[in-house]
Formats: sequence, C-alpha cells, structure tokens
Amino acid sequence: MSVIKNLNRNKIGGIILILVIIIAFGFGGFGGGFLSNNQNNIAKINKNNITKQDLINYIQQSGISQKTIQDNLNNDVIEELLSTLISTKLLDLEIEDFDIKFTENSLSKKIKLNDNFVDENGIFQRIKYEKFLLENNIPATLFEKRLRDRELQKKLFNFIGAGTISPNFLVSKLYENENKKLKIDFIDLEIFYKKNDQTINQDLVKFVNENSDRLKVEYIDFKYSIINPQNLIGIKEYNQDFFDKIDEIENNILNGVSFDTIVSDLSLNKKIIKDYKYSNKSNSIEKKIYEVRNNKIDIFENNENFIIYKIENTSEKKPDLNDAETKNDILKLFVQKNKFDYSSKILEKIRNKSFTENSFLELGKDQIQSLTLNSVRDNKRFDIDSVKMLYTLPINTFTLIDDEKEKIYLAKIVDYKDSKLDKSTDNMKSYIDKENTRLKNSILKSYDFFLNDKYNVNINQAAISNIKNLFQW
Repeated sequence: MSVIKNLNRNKIGGIILILVIIIAFGFGGFGGGFLSNNQNNIAKINKNNITKQDLINYIQQSGISQKTIQDNLNNDVIEELLSTLISTKLLDLEIEDFDIKFTENSLSKKIKLNDNFVDENGIFQRIKYEKFLLENNIPATLFEKRLRDRELQKKLFNFIGAGTISPNFLVSKLYENENKKLKIDFIDLEIFYKKNDQTINQDLVKFVNENSDRLKVEYIDFKYSIINPQNLIGIKEYNQDFFDKIDEIENNILNGVSFDTIVSDLSLNKKIIKDYKYSNKSNSIEKKIYEVRNNKIDIFENNENFIIYKIENTSEKKPDLNDAETKNDILKLFVQKNKFDYSSKILEKIRNKSFTENSFLELGKDQIQSLTLNSVRDNKRFDIDSVKMLYTLPINTFTLIDDEKEKIYLAKIVDYKDSKLDKSTDNMKSYIDKENTRLKNSILKSYDFFLNDKYNVNINQAAISNIKNLFQW
C-alpha cells in the first residue's frame, strides 16, 4: 500500500486539497447515487461522468502492479485509486473553468530547460530525453501530459493564492514562536523500568499465563528433500535435463502427487523434522519452510539447490520457558510491556490532571535534569516531533517525550524566552516566504469548502464491485 499512499500524497506543494472533499463525502452512495444503475459509469461530478475505463486507464498509468491491486482489494485499494482520480478530475474542471492555459511552446521550454536533458553547457540534448523515456518505460505523450497537468495545477494553486502577502507582525510572530528558547525539566524514566536482570522466573511465568493466547508459538512437523544435479541426474552441472526434471516435479505437485511418491520415484533422501518453531539458529532451509508453511507442499530454490517439502502438522503451544531462545524473547516482551504500562500510568495521570508539581518532584527527586532548547528545530537531545510538541505547550505543563533511540522521558515546561527577529538579516526573507506559504495554505483550505458547494460527487458502488471482480481473476 506504500505505493498507493505515496500516490495519494503526491500533490502540488504538499497541499491537502481535493481529497479532503472526497473523504468528507465518503463512499456511501452520497448525493443520491446512480438511480439509473449505469454499470459503465463509476462516478459522476455534476454532469461529468467518470467511466470504468477511465479508472482502468488511470490504474494502468499509475504503475501499480496487478498483484499489488489484487493483494489489497479488501483494503479499499480501488476506492483509494478512485478518490485520487476524482481529485484529478476536479482539478481539471477548475482549470477549465478558470480558463488556465499551458501552451505547447511553454511545455517545450519546460522540457528543454530540465537539468536531466541538457549537456554540461546547458544545451538540450534530445538523445538524453529519449533515453530517459526508454529507461522509465514512459511514452513521450504520457510524460508530456503529466508534465502539462502538473504545470496547470501549479498555475491553479498560484491563481487561488495569488497576491498573498503577510503583514510584518505575523512574520515576526512566526519567527518568535519558532526561535524562542524553551527551558524544560525532565526525568529519564528508564531508571524506573524493570531491567532484564531484575526479572525473576516467576514474573515470566505469570506473564505467560496472563497472555497465553497472544504468546502462543506455532510449531510444525515437516519433511523435506534437497535436490541438485548430482542427486537428480547424476552430474554436477546444471543443464536442460535437470530443469526439465524440476518442471516435472512442479507439475506433479500441482497434479496432487504426494511428497513421498515424488521423493521415492526420484530416489531422494528426506529429512523429517518434528515440533519445529522458528529459530535464528536454524539453517536457512528450515527457516524458509517455516515462513512458507501455509503452502502445505511446494518446491523452492535455495542457493544452488532446490527444496521440496511437505508440512505434516501444525500446532500452537504455550511458550516453553525452558528453551533459552524462547525465554529470552519472552523476557524482552515482558520488559517492553513493563515500560509501556509504567509510562501509560503517568500519561493517564497527566491527562486527568492528577499529576502535579509535587508528583514530579517526588518521582524525580535527585534525578531531575534541566535543558534549554534553542528553537523548535533543536533536536540534539530529543526527537524532533517531541520538540515540536513541547513548543505547543504552556508553562508548568507535563508531557512524555522521546529521543532518537526511543527512550522515554517525563518533561515539564519551565519557561520561554523570546527571541526577536532582526529585520536586516536573511532570516527576514525566509520567514516572510514561510508565513506567506502558511497564509496561502489557509486560503486553499477555505477553497476546499467552496469546492464542496460547487461540485456534487456521486459514486456507483455496483461499478466499483465490477472493477474489483476484474482484478480477482
């Protein structure tokens, strides 16, 4: 799904625009749906139809493989792709409504000025352009259409947010908010967590008993044979005869011939494994068989050999604490849960406003540390997301934060110290640009509500089901 998520995120300037509308509507047959039950149209924006073929073409052009689509049909992948297509169509309608143009001459200049297609002297080289298209398997017409669409969308967004100029006091306020110094007191909660060497066997037994259903380990009984040219055709070389035999084995498996029959007919040795659970100490063959255990019988390649295997039995058992590796895994889980539970209790008290200054002092005692953060970008000690959160909190509040190593700390906001913007420095321009962008984004969010009233979007659920059926074959 990462491909699809990236596709959804890839909007001009990172602005969440049209998708907000689609999500707000939902896919529940809003706007009355398709009363005519037209199976050819999958969606309608006002009087403009989006056909099933439009969606299929869009999916093909997205570069997402058919297998990815098939594997994620139950995760609403078709609905996700339809939402991005509708977003694109809405933008196209707005571009048309505002009569925004991007000429062939402008497109040609854009391509010829692309750094990827010019030589060291900045001169456009058509061979570089054609090589780029071949390497990326993109027809020139599709590449140029995508480029034109992207430029038109930029023009639309610039048109909507044109003339955005922030007053100086907002620029100064933005600078002060991001660069004021923040003093905090904090406690490293690691000192309160139960350590590995402090955990006794009774703790682990109790932990396993309380979480037996979630901690059950799957064991399998299986048998397998190693196949190579030497034991299959009597020579060490890989040749066509060998691979023909491998094809024959695969066909026998598909035709339901048993593992024992295949191995016996080929005079192969087999290895029988009982009560196996995954272990890093196992050989690569046994680990691979455990990973693909849902296929009861199969053949796969492993380094220079082929492996044919048969899963005889699977069972779930309570973790065996007498096994050193299992015990070590359970110990890690126990310690991790202890950390989570301890931190959660403190966080719950903070949320309920029952964690006070006295609570902080009593907990920390001589373990309280102090630190001054120089700006909202100061992540030398704590994770940047934690720093950003700290800067949103008022004085004398408490919160949990973490560092890059995921260690957890209890922090208290002690004081802020303002930092004034020197209007004669380069910082002034950068913060003017940043505040203008923020203001433009705010305008574009308001534009969302305008589009919400302007366009009526209907979804044909029956047509979506038909599209899904196409990918199930």
